[in-house]
Amino acid sequence: MRLSTKGQYAVRAMVNLACHSGEGPVTLKEISTEEGISLSYLEQLFVKLRKGKIVKSVRGPGGGYMLAKTPSDISVGEVIAVVEEPLNPVACLDSGSGCERAERCITQKVWKGLAEKIAEFLNSVSIEDLSHEAKLHGVNATGSNLERCF
Repeated sequence: MRLSTKGQYAVRAMVNLACHSGEGPVTLKEISTEEGISLSYLEQLFVKLRKGKIVKSVRGPGGGYMLAKTPSDISVGEVIAVVEEPLNPVACLDSGSGCERAERCITQKVWKGLAEKIAEFLNSVSIEDLSHEAKLHGVNATGSNLERCF
């Protein structure tokens, strides 16, 4: 099981927005430049993030995106759930998989437990936690200098 770039980039973009918190809307071009993520990829992610009510858009001159909630109220797990497919360690846990062995599968309990632990961990980390980490180290999620988080 591997998290795709969708989840990684979405979390990085959310940390970036948190670091800009209080400065008004941030354009995707700014995030693209600061995070080294393609603008077209960010556009796709932000459609999902907006539909998931994690970000809100501001139109017009000076427009862009802002967090829809406080950074402490957005978990990494929530961001990933909005942009990724389910993070199940095995396909039989996906809804509608129709596994014929589900009723008698001895190992399914292990895979369900693993999926629960992954979700529990990701939900225990907030965007605020990560933005504080960025502030402490003076870098963004990719390690580039990030002066705005101070």
